Amino acid sequence: MRPAFTLVWLFAALAAVLLAGCGPDEFSQAERQAIAGLSLDKLPKLPPSPTNAHADDPAAAALGATLFFDRGLSANGEVACATCHVIDRQFQDGLALARGIGTTNRRTMPLAGVAWSPWFFWDGRKDSLWSQALAPMENPVEHGSTRTFYARYVAGRYGERYARIFGPLPDLTGAPAAAGPLGSAGERAAWQAMPQPQRDGVDRLFANLGKAIEAFERSLVHAPTRFDRFAAALEGGKTPAPGAALTEEEKLGLKLFIGKANCVTCHNGPRFTDDHFHNTGVPPVAGLPQDLGRLTAVRQVADDPFNCLGRFSDAADEAACGELRFMVKDGEVLVRAYKTPSLRGVAGRAPYMHSGQFEDLDAVLDHYSRAPAPPSGASELHPLTLSERERKALIAFLGTLSQDD
Repeated sequence: MRPAFTLVWLFAALAAVLLAGCGPDEFSQAERQAIAGLSLDKLPKLPPSPTNAHADDPAAAALGATLFFDRGLSANGEVACATCHVIDRQFQDGLALARGIGTTNRRTMPLAGVAWSPWFFWDGRKDSLWSQALAPMENPVEHGSTRTFYARYVAGRYGERYARIFGPLPDLTGAPAAAGPLGSAGERAAWQAMPQPQRDGVDRLFANLGKAIEAFERSLVHAPTRFDRFAAALEGGKTPAPGAALTEEEKLGLKLFIGKANCVTCHNGPRFTDDHFHNTGVPPVAGLPQDLGRLTAVRQVADDPFNCLGRFSDAADEAACGELRFMVKDGEVLVRAYKTPSLRGVAGRAPYMHSGQFEDLDAVLDHYSRAPAPPSGASELHPLTLSERERKALIAFLGTLSQDD
């Protein structure tokens, strides 16, 4: 009976190995190195913000936190940064299209780890975190107000705090209640009627408002997840503890992520993003205006008065503005190209893509498997053949990137 029992046991063991797909000892040295490179332990220290002299000022960060949650910074008194960047939803809102005073054309991006990025928004139309914070303020469907409104509001409610950090408030004597270069025709006319020195002072206060918000947002970081604990154990040659172990299905998903599925080509590094822009053939949303992604954004960021080379930047010299100076400015590669989002916490962040085109991760994998022709430009996708088991494994692995996994 013993030989038969041994044979049965061997077949059972072989079947278990085949079904498991891979175990921790079956990662090659190259795979181990790739996995280690994704660990949060490998995240470099917080980079400086050369255009914001107050980026690491605790007082500025404290003011920025207050501003971030203040609904008074909107035309209707109901919209704050935190309206879309919800603290208990990974600093995003779970909607296909963000909603402020009205509805936008894009999804809200999460904010954890955002200070490591060189470009902001899905198309990169801003080159600093502080200038990004300003754009929603003047967007009619987000905060929806004007520069003089914000200047008056900040001066009236936070004047002393502002002055201690940034210096004297501008002279707002006679400044219109609502005036700015991007408002209605009447608001634009009122802005042009203001003396240039007064406009300059309002612009400076407006820029500083963004700089305070950036100082706060630089504190928003990713927390380690079960994947990070597994990666640390794997790199150290140790058996993962119960709270760090991956299931066999999750390990197969990880192997696919860094191998056959090619996810790591764009979703690489400790933040699982290359911070670049890619056309992946994502379809447009019916009813929304044409969206050419990065192609339009390069013109916007180059002309932005609040960019790295602008007069409100604290950069010491042009050398600090390499990303802006040497960015790719034209070509088909920019058409409908969007920023690679971080995959940390991705399992709890449906729907997906820049305008919420896909309702779940299975729909995302279906798109990547089909690799359809793009609406315009050239897609970087190639058809990806995954079995149903492999798709489930890949999705299972992505679940290990969630903080509360």
